[in-house]
Amino acid sequence: MVKTEASSGSVIEFWFDFSSGYAYFAALEIEALAERVGRSLVWRPFLLGTAFQVTGARGLSSTPIKSDYARRDWARMARRKGVPFLLPANHPVICLAAVRVFYWIDQQDTQKASVFARRVFELYYRGLLNTADLDAVTVLAAEQGFELQDVKRGAAGEHIKQLARKTAEAGVARGVFGSPFFFVDGEPFWGSDRLDMLENWIVTGGW
Repeated sequence: MVKTEASSGSVIEFWFDFSSGYAYFAALEIEALAERVGRSLVWRPFLLGTAFQVTGARGLSSTPIKSDYARRDWARMARRKGVPFLLPANHPVICLAAVRVFYWIDQQDTQKASVFARRVFELYYRGLLNTADLDAVTVLAAEQGFELQDVKRGAAGEHIKQLARKTAEAGVARGVFGSPFFFVDGEPFWGSDRLDMLENWIVTGGW
């Protein structure tokens, strides 16, 4: 069964593709934002390809001219924020293994799933993790106390495959078309540059 988050005013939904540079920067800030406004945070990784099938769009990193700009923009954002940023040589990676492992962990312990997601971002954007390699991402799950074989078996199982796919499809059906993407109080926000607006929306009650 796919988890859905009702617009109850109690959560911020954070939808993202691990291979989205802008999602990385959002991930560095979103937890502190949620804490400031007293909201719980729901992490929802998905493959942008699911949205692209509907919108006909292409990823920044595979689009001429936009790709060069995005890489320059990510680098200067990292310098401004003082955070590590090194793209893997084969960026963008189709991060299906990381997504499936996330949802397997999420079924066991939501808090550990969020820790796993943060570690994936941290290592991927230091050029140290292949998010398409099940063995590599399973090691990160083991850091949370899970048995390697249990994670591999679970992430490769049909239930998790379907859960990851249906979660992505449910997000797109609700209007998710890019990464990062947020929902709060039923209101959609797209892009890491909308975090200030998202926070102000919560604080003021919207406009």
